[in-house]
Amino acid sequence: MDKPRTITVGIADDQVLIRTGVRGVLERSGGVVVVGEAGDGGGALELARRQRPQVLLMDASMPGMEGLAAVRLVRRHVPGTQVVLLCTPHTEEMLFPALRAGAAGFLFKNGEPGALVNAVRAVAAGEAMLSPSATRALIDHFTGADSERRDAARSRISLLTRREQEVLVYLAQGMANARIARLMYLSEGAIKAHVSRLLTKLRCDNRVQAALIARDAALPC
Repeated sequence: MDKPRTITVGIADDQVLIRTGVRGVLERSGGVVVVGEAGDGGGALELARRQRPQVLLMDASMPGMEGLAAVRLVRRHVPGTQVVLLCTPHTEEMLFPALRAGAAGFLFKNGEPGALVNAVRAVAAGEAMLSPSATRALIDHFTGADSERRDAARSRISLLTRREQEVLVYLAQGMANARIARLMYLSEGAIKAHVSRLLTKLRCDNRVQAALIARDAALPC
């Protein structure tokens, strides 16, 4: 059996105690190596450029660079690094714009340590996920698309095959490939191929962006 690959992670937060706590949780989990830390937005971008971690855990609100700009710059200059935002309730307002900018997901800082580890592993595996404990509150906060955005989303989704649209609905519900495969009676490899194709057709960087398009189009998510 092949040995699991080590996941490389960067941590960007202006609070040293938060960085230390996150590092400790990840390194105790096994299979995860923290390759660097940063205390502001500029440092987060430099960390991503220098170390190219698979996952960058980044505070949604840091000095030196607005969170949305930081997400865009990391995704532009280091596309192989997936960004997960660490947030508090008062930063919820910028989460949807950040997800649209290419963030792979988000976690609340008051979540369980196990949720942090699971999120890092899921994102590193290409299954960008939203925090289960926060998803419902943020969906409720999301007021829905205006007609122009809804029409644009539906136009993009019309490029998908019926099977790809079905996968998109499950994906928008936050399901991982394995569960989608069971529900659709397909192999996990087939689902992974469908996800890859639908992301290409929708011009999305990750699953979260595709999920937001599904919600804009008012698919039954």
